[in-house]
Amino acid sequence: MSSGNASSVLGLFDTADALMEAIPQVKAKNLGRLEAYTPYPIHGIDDALGLRRSPLGGMVLVMGILGAITAFVFQFWVSAVDYPIITGGKAPWSWEAFIPIIFEVTVLFATFTAGLGMLLLLNRLPLFGHPVLASDAIKAITRDRFALSIEAEGEGFDAAAAQAALAAAGATGIEVLIEPDRDPFLTSDYILRAAGGIFVSCVVAGLIMYGAVKLFPVLPPMSHMEDQPKLAAQKADPFFKDGFGMQEPVPGTVARGYLPLGVSSQEEAAALVNPLPTTPAVLAEGKRLFHIRCELCHGPLANGTPTLTAAYGAKPANLQSEQIRNYPDGKIFWVITMGKNAMPSHAADLTVDQRWAIVHYVRALQRAQNATDADVKAAEAR
Repeated sequence: MSSGNASSVLGLFDTADALMEAIPQVKAKNLGRLEAYTPYPIHGIDDALGLRRSPLGGMVLVMGILGAITAFVFQFWVSAVDYPIITGGKAPWSWEAFIPIIFEVTVLFATFTAGLGMLLLLNRLPLFGHPVLASDAIKAITRDRFALSIEAEGEGFDAAAAQAALAAAGATGIEVLIEPDRDPFLTSDYILRAAGGIFVSCVVAGLIMYGAVKLFPVLPPMSHMEDQPKLAAQKADPFFKDGFGMQEPVPGTVARGYLPLGVSSQEEAAALVNPLPTTPAVLAEGKRLFHIRCELCHGPLANGTPTLTAAYGAKPANLQSEQIRNYPDGKIFWVITMGKNAMPSHAADLTVDQRWAIVHYVRALQRAQNATDADVKAAEAR
């Protein structure tokens, strides 16, 4: 519409009931698009005006779901595909750990959609300077009066007929609103001034925040991480009755991924059977681990002759002795697991299968050093 033409006709009503009664009367004359302006929400006015239900809720729902899917896909890719991470013994794709980020991104997408969708799509911003804002009736509308506006739809708007329709419906203070001149919005000058204003605002806000943090480094309930209540290793703590910060595990608990032996003594361990087959791969692994963990004390032949100097005062067991050769596999496995005399437990450094592989290799060393005639003939035959 060109400058100076009437864009709408506005009529005031004293009560909400008077406005609701006038809407169907004016709507029946089909003079233009109807819009109502009230100081507070009026039940049923949307249906009376024929306004469709706001699509904002659906927009927020769709974008919230998209945000949740986006957060899940990104976290799955990082944790399970690009750089798999095992946390607490759980699988890298354990979706439960993704929930906090999924929630945050869902809220982020939904919030931006609600704000920007309302302002830019539904309210049609940046359309500043609506004619109603400059009307004489705006002061009354924002207090206790109710307004009904007949707005132009395309060319051929009949302002006189609109005035007559509002008057017939009981409106007072009828006012013709003129379409204001609208200069181009996104000019280079406007963009530069807007960018400069944003930059200055960010700098000022940053300086104010920097000064506030320096002046008030800690404000309740906020605190620095080093000051938070926590249990420190090797420190006393009054939370527990014994005053120690470090506590033993609850009796009967089993660590994730740990399988108890099921026996409580070396004698009971005699019933354990080596679950690994005697294969070249198992023997090679047992040899490698024996060289790393056992050879230093027991010697390369497992005969109790250490590779250490005479300063080593302990007396490691001779694994070639008849007594140990007659041990069941389970007894040797028990000693590796639990330790004996000066020998510590190796359970923290060797897995169950690795300990059984060492048992296989010890058996191979014992047979090699105490070969029978049948063993020699079998070797010659090969």
